[in-house]
Amino acid sequence: MLTAGIAAGTINVIVGSGTLVTFPTLLALGVPPVTANVSNSVGLVFGSLTGAWGYRRELAGTRPLLLRLIPASLAGAVIGAVLLLRLPADAFEMIVPVLIGIALVLVVVQPRIAAALVARRDGDVGAPSGAGPGAGPGAGPVVVVGTLLTGVYGGYFGAAQGVLLLGLLGSFLAGGLQKVNGIKNVLAAVANGVAAVTFLVIEPSLVDWTVAALLAAGSVAGGLVGAGIGRRLPSPALRGVIVVVGVLAIVRLLAPS
Repeated sequence: MLTAGIAAGTINVIVGSGTLVTFPTLLALGVPPVTANVSNSVGLVFGSLTGAWGYRRELAGTRPLLLRLIPASLAGAVIGAVLLLRLPADAFEMIVPVLIGIALVLVVVQPRIAAALVARRDGDVGAPSGAGPGAGPGAGPVVVVGTLLTGVYGGYFGAAQGVLLLGLLGSFLAGGLQKVNGIKNVLAAVANGVAAVTFLVIEPSLVDWTVAALLAAGSVAGGLVGAGIGRRLPSPALRGVIVVVGVLAIVRLLAPS
């Protein structure tokens, strides 16, 4: 479980789908799906914070934008977390295989998304040289609403939330991809943190504290790796692992009990 936390913390900073490693691992160990999701959210929030801190240089000049987007991510995460706690556990078990499938598709196509964003940057010759994140078209309501909806997804389950944010922010905001990735890490950390607090306030009995503690320790180390040397890791290999464990999770959830 500690190793899974390290892997998830690293992947979350680089790609944004570490839950697709830890969630199937918890299921394989016999943890009930809702308990696994809640404990996973509580444990991985520390790695999210570490990853966001590791991108502090890239976040220079993004404070005004973050002040607009953080409340949307926060509100969305609360909605998603409450939905998880209030909907029947059977509903979660039916919905999550679909969400994992969508997340796996996003992880696979993420390189194409990144390539499209680079092409857009290269073709944006009309942008002022000093333009930063938030200066591009659609940086207002479209991005705020998209961040809110992504926060709902993150609060409910969260796998590949980072990929969703990268696609959204990279499509509508000016600025380099590393800056966009830094903003993504902050918003994902907010969503994960708010969801974890919501779980602890409303239904603390769902948290497996042993699992959460091991994931927390591993994800903090993984967050540092992802923010530091993680960019040098072979992305195809990471995606391959994510797809394999994601498919196993779908099989585990759909298998007769």
